[in-house]
Order: sequence, then structure tokens, then C-alpha cells
Amino acid sequence: MPALWERLGIEFSEPIRDPLWRNIMVPADFADILTSPEFIKLSRIMQLGPAQLVYPGATHTRRAHSIGVFEMAKRVLQSIDAHSSIEFVDAAGARGFLAASLCHDLGHFPYAHSLKELPLREHESLTADVVRGPLAHAVSVAGADPEFVAAIVDTELPAPRSGATRQLALFRSLLSGVLDPDKLDYLNRDAWSCGVPYGLQDVDFTLQHLGLDASGSPGIGARGIMAVEAVLFSKYQMYRAVYWHKSVRAATAMIKKAVIESLHSGAIAPTDLYGLDDQGFYSLMAGVRRTGLIRAVFDGALLKPCLELPFDPANEAFVRAASLDTRSTLESELARLGSAAEVVIDVPEPISFESDLPIIDTGATFSTSSTVFRPEVVQSFTASLRVLRVFSDTQSVRRGKITAAAAELFAHS
Repeated sequence: MPALWERLGIEFSEPIRDPLWRNIMVPADFADILTSPEFIKLSRIMQLGPAQLVYPGATHTRRAHSIGVFEMAKRVLQSIDAHSSIEFVDAAGARGFLAASLCHDLGHFPYAHSLKELPLREHESLTADVVRGPLAHAVSVAGADPEFVAAIVDTELPAPRSGATRQLALFRSLLSGVLDPDKLDYLNRDAWSCGVPYGLQDVDFTLQHLGLDASGSPGIGARGIMAVEAVLFSKYQMYRAVYWHKSVRAATAMIKKAVIESLHSGAIAPTDLYGLDDQGFYSLMAGVRRTGLIRAVFDGALLKPCLELPFDPANEAFVRAASLDTRSTLESELARLGSAAEVVIDVPEPISFESDLPIIDTGATFSTSSTVFRPEVVQSFTASLRVLRVFSDTQSVRRGKITAAAAELFAHS
């Protein structure tokens, strides 16, 4: 047993078989979390939502991912302990970090990120509610403080007890950062499930070089710089090939439009969307006016792209398309000009490529080290991925009028 777990008296005795990480060993007293209805619900939420329409193997669930994040969190913490002094971490704190890694997606919305940007509570806040509410007893049985676990996941919450501030800061930075357990699992798991090589990471090599810098912040040794480079490039490739594939974006935009219109009309309320699995989401949306868009995604009958352009923030039409407040008006205008039965505009939200990671014992950070991934290069990743697309029904695209109308609108605004 690694020295950390022996010092803390935490024994990992129960195996979970996982296709990616093989045997994942968990403490016996985590069983109540793993078998709770709240955690089991994650098996009914596909990790990549509509991506399975493009990559048939992408049917893995948030439950499998969450167990993988637990395994990565366990390895990350023991690697930090092997290279740095974390004597301030106690058993309750470590158990809290492991529980947070296991529970971090309990409040996640169904269908991947189709509901992102909508006027809804952050899923981290919803997770905190579950951890402090129906799952509180199971978390306590696991030897963790539900309030502490909630505060790790939801960074808006204060430290729940005196003396926990230092541990809380460490666990927050480990759970969400450049080389966090979430990213180490999802890049590898998503790539494995989709059958693509882009997201695969050399996890063992990465963990060998993790530690804390002089300020106590998580960092990486100079020899591990290439591990950060691999993560950044893998994330870029996975967005380009999988997460933001044009057909995945079509499905995402169709769902988003149906939900936005249902919220605006009052057919559903934001709170109706909380706590749903995939089937619960479809059941909720079955009675709204825009059921057709949701059903089309369910059946794989996606709208077709008729225009793709790099996002131009200086163009007024692009700005209108990016705003959820004005996008529907622009869609109606395009449908009229192009004599189209259906028009859906998609503008991906800006994403970040975290790279501000200390290089241990050098005083430098990754972005200022000897790497090709300078800030301007990382920024170019985001810019190249953000593509405005106009989707329409097959017949309208074949006639071509909608394509001409969209090209005219976005070229001259």
C-alpha cells in the first residue's frame, strides 16, 4: 500500500472492473455512495450525448466516467504525496477529496453540454445540493464531511470548518486544473470509446512528475512539460474531431433551440431541467411545441449544414447569432429569406485551454517555459474551433436558397 494511504488508514479493498483502468479499488465504506439512486442515475446519462450518432461506440455513461475520475484522483493524490510534503492532509480531508471526485457530476445535465449557456444553475451547485442533501448520510459513512465535499466541487461555497482552508484550496486546484483527474479520465475514456487516438494520454508518465511548488500549488517537473503539451493538443483534437464535430453540433443546436423556445414560452421552467437523466429529459420535452426537433435528434434525423464560417466577433450578424437573446430572431429572418422550413444557427461557446501550471523548482509557469504552446498559440486553438454554422432541413439545403441567404447575411452585415 502506498505510504499516503497507510498513513491515513484508508484501505482500498473492493474492486470495480473498468475497461479503461482495469481494476479500480475503492474503500468498502464508499459502497453507500456507489449504490445510491443519485449515483446510479448517472448510468442513465450518456457522457457524450449526441456524439454516439457519429461514433457508435460513444455510449459510455457519466457513472463510468465518475468512477474513472475517482481512480485518477486517487493516483494524483498519492503521486503528489510521493514528491511533496502534504502532511497537512488528514484522513477526513483525503476521503472528502475522493468522494468529491466520485460525486462531481451528480448535478450534471443530460445530453452532454446541449444545455450549456442556458439560464440554469451551474451543475456544480446542483451537485453540492445532492451531496449535502439526499447523499449526505452515504458521504458521512464514507468518512467524509458532506459540507467539505460540496465545497470542493462548488468553489462558491466557503470552507465548512476551521483548519480546512489549506486542504480545500489544494483539493479544488487538483479537481479542476490543467492536469485534473476529470480531464485525465474523459480524454482517455472518450477517445477509447469513440475509437480515435487523439485523446490518449500517458497517465503514468504524467503522474511521475506531479508535485507542489514552493507556494504549495500543484505543478509539474520540467521533464513533465511534454505531458501538459499532450493534454492541450489532445483536448484540441478531441474538440475538433469529436466534441464539436459538425453533426454533434447540429444535434446540440437543435436541442438547445427547442429548450430555449420552451423556456421563453413558459412551457417549461428552469427547475424542470434539474435532476433529469436522458430519458427524463425526453419525457419532459415530449409535450412542448418543439417536440419535433428533440424527436429528430432522438431518431438521428439531423438538420444539414448549409453554411460554415469562422466566428467573426467584429461582424454584427455574428454577434447577434452568438447571443441567445437575438439568435431566434435571426433564425426566423433567415428562414423567411431562404424560404426554409427550419433554420437553426449554432455558435459554440468560447472554451479555455488551461495552461497556467507552475513548473516546480524553476519559478516559471508552463506558458513561459520552453514550449511551443505560448499564450497566442493556445488562443489560436480556441479561435480555430469556434465556427458558426447554419443548419436547415434537407429540402431547403438542396434548393440552395437558404445557403445563399445565409452567405449574404453573414458576409455583408
